[in-house]
Amino acid sequence: MKHIIFGGDGFLGTELTKMLVASGERVLICDENRTDKFGSYDSPKVDYLKMDVRVPSTFDDIPVEEDDIVYHFAARLLVPILPFSERPDYFWQALYVGTENVLNWMQGHGLCKMVYYTTDMVYGHTVENPRTEDHPCVPIGPYGEAKYQTELLVDKYREQGFNITLFRPRLIIGHGRLGILEKLFKLVDMNLPVPTIGNGKNHYQFISVTDCAEACRAAVRAGLPNGNYNLGSSNPPTVNELLRTLINEANSKSILLPTPAFAVKKVLALLDRFNMPIMDPEQYLIADETCVLDCSKAKRELGWEPTQDDTTMLLLAYRDYKAGQSREAVTDNVDCAVVSKNQH
Repeated sequence: MKHIIFGGDGFLGTELTKMLVASGERVLICDENRTDKFGSYDSPKVDYLKMDVRVPSTFDDIPVEEDDIVYHFAARLLVPILPFSERPDYFWQALYVGTENVLNWMQGHGLCKMVYYTTDMVYGHTVENPRTEDHPCVPIGPYGEAKYQTELLVDKYREQGFNITLFRPRLIIGHGRLGILEKLFKLVDMNLPVPTIGNGKNHYQFISVTDCAEACRAAVRAGLPNGNYNLGSSNPPTVNELLRTLINEANSKSILLPTPAFAVKKVLALLDRFNMPIMDPEQYLIADETCVLDCSKAKRELGWEPTQDDTTMLLLAYRDYKAGQSREAVTDNVDCAVVSKNQH
């Protein structure tokens, strides 16, 4: 028995791989890429197969053993932001078609156990706070819509005897991945005002990549129940509280600049329509809402609880960003020295 991870070269896949290997498990990473960006190929227990979940023929070389466990993380993210007209097909092919291919391949090889990650963006706007797994699902963009349609697809396979544990995480952060936070960190480092969409009094929630990987292991220990589970931190602070803590950590002179949410959203939507997007609509349309997930179901049924709080996660991400800046500066200095030496 082994663990087959589609999208295993990515952020979550490599974190889970390291945990599984530390427990003596065998892992097969199935991915388009082999970057080793997050350092997961150092063990003889890890194999790699280049493939693309969008292309059925690339599944042919995957070795299958009885009771193999499948993890499906292969996806396309909201960053970088694509032009408006390209998003629907881009996300549909990567998310829905890819998931359908994974499930069809599993069915054809007698595999029926899977851990699958979608997103809390399937919920759309907040109707009930906090949002439980029974919150209405009304996605507000092509990314969330494609993910929601895969959830409906998963339900059909569950009816056929599959055991699929499905997770809906908040924004996943951790070592090596900054995403939209990089723009925020640059503003703070430059002592520039940090605008908030709205008054910043809404609460904001992260989830660490380590806690996400632990949720996968908890699901396996629980027998991969056929359920949907929210993943997020406990007691998330307000946007203002998070940002003030960050500014203090950075010894920055930045100030928080509240903006009228309605007007900002109109401007961002207009820029998006003219193919000059600054943020994805699925991000800014809910930026002034409290989008907090109730994760008590995962605790009750899987024995999982988050271990990292939002403030700690944000500050760790900022320190990671600063460390990266220092490494770039060292590299630039070395390159300049080499050029100077060659010129002489």
